[in-house]
Amino acid sequence: MITYLYWALVLMIAAVIGWLIGRLFRVKAGVVSALIVLFIGWAAYYFEYEQYFVKNYGGVMSVEVPEGQVHISATWKDDHLWIENYDPRTNICHFNEYSKGHLLQGQVSIKNCNPLIPAKL
Repeated sequence: MITYLYWALVLMIAAVIGWLIGRLFRVKAGVVSALIVLFIGWAAYYFEYEQYFVKNYGGVMSVEVPEGQVHISATWKDDHLWIENYDPRTNICHFNEYSKGHLLQGQVSIKNCNPLIPAKL
């Protein structure tokens, strides 16, 4: 819900600024100003707010499990989402980090992990 409110606010601010600048100066300047506001709103969401909204306010976010892997778990570390998937072809568990803006993404691989097969005692 918070994600939709954020985008409604960004669109409203872009429309008001575009209308004001278009009315005071030129229509072209108003359109350019509205596009700049939309770009800033998108960049702020993508690089700062997406995971914050999801973790703290129940926002909307989707992540796909890579083909051929099985999802095991997901957890938060600060504002970064860590997802564990298992690749049965290579017998490796992959922990992938989804950080703000998807710029600094870490990965940890555990070889011979066999999470779906109980260990023989």
